[in-house]
Amino acid sequence: MTTPGTPVPPQINPPPQINPPPRLLMGPGPIDADPRVLRAMAAPLVGQYDPAMTAYMTETMALYRGVFDTANEQTFLVDGTSRAGIEAALVSLLEPGDRVLVLSFGRFGHLLTEIAERCRAEVHTVAAPWGEVVAPEAVEAAVRRVRPKVVATVQGDTSTTMCQPLADLGEICRRHDALLYCDATASLGGNPLPTDAWGLDVVTAGLQKCLGGPSGSAPITISPRAAEVIAARRHVEAGLRDPDHDGDPAPPAARIASNYLDLAQIMEYWGPRRLNHHTEATSMLWAARECARVLLEEGLDVAIERHRLHGEAMLAGVQGLGLRPYGDLTHKMTNVVAVHIPDGVAGDDVRAAMLHEYGIEIGTSFGPLHGRVWRIGTMGYNARRDTVLTTLACLEQALRTAGAPVVAGGGVGAAREVYAG
Repeated sequence: MTTPGTPVPPQINPPPQINPPPRLLMGPGPIDADPRVLRAMAAPLVGQYDPAMTAYMTETMALYRGVFDTANEQTFLVDGTSRAGIEAALVSLLEPGDRVLVLSFGRFGHLLTEIAERCRAEVHTVAAPWGEVVAPEAVEAAVRRVRPKVVATVQGDTSTTMCQPLADLGEICRRHDALLYCDATASLGGNPLPTDAWGLDVVTAGLQKCLGGPSGSAPITISPRAAEVIAARRHVEAGLRDPDHDGDPAPPAARIASNYLDLAQIMEYWGPRRLNHHTEATSMLWAARECARVLLEEGLDVAIERHRLHGEAMLAGVQGLGLRPYGDLTHKMTNVVAVHIPDGVAGDDVRAAMLHEYGIEIGTSFGPLHGRVWRIGTMGYNARRDTVLTTLACLEQALRTAGAPVVAGGGVGAAREVYAG
């Protein structure tokens, strides 16, 4: 019996089991996860300090050194989507009042700016028009003017499909005593990114693009000089302090503002002490480990060449249909292409037809490009010949239905010529 006046809980009829519709995800990400990654995610759970668990964590660190092409000891996972990795990097590097220089050439440069502002840094930008990249000379001039502690950039900005040249930036930053941070969420594994050779201090990524996994884990690598900056802000939570090692220190003057994204603590969680910070997201660890294992089994250079080949075929295919690519093609990412929506065509209607008639997802873009371009990805598990040809064939039919003039068979034909090359 219930007391008069007591609210009666609503009766809940549980919905049926999840049964997502089959989709071919050919947008700018996420993409279809590699079946091997999905199988790895179904592995049983173990305790976070089980020797098997810590051994897998150590293996994962070694695998991602290969993925990032680095010798950095501090290479591990941040639990959360790729944005968690970005925030962890910036909040752990930047103290209030620090100067940061952001390279901005698309939506995700604006994101870096906002996150740095939330860190209460003094934010400066060096920008290029959408569809272009920032020239190294412009970066060096801005670094000379601003004298930043950190230079922050995206490598591949999927909003514009541009790939920022990075090879000269590490040397520029070192000459001017700045740290170089790169968000490689959309590019890692499909575009060259030799972390050590290019002098990148911190790089973060996600699984859901070229690495062929689900969103939810953010690989990160940190150079020794960046790790030193982060460790100087180290703070051990009161309930975890070991008097034999930590004493009872006062918190640092510039304690990292986030607890969850505190890289100083996370480095110790992944390090030999295994100092408790959070409970590792076990199934995502399995996924991230398998993403890296599959990539390195294929070979990093081979995977990058695969992305280049299928990206080139998709680019030729959309041009073969009579569509006009967006942006500076000399600086286009290998794994996504943007095309102008033809005049008189309702872009969202074509995307809806692709999704509901053919089960294929392509993307629109953001801000000034929303409704003006489509973005089509060829990345990760979906960087394959069959997915490229299928997408082009279905896009031709969707365009015909929308009344757009297209070259009959032009998309598939042009892509096949690339493959025959």
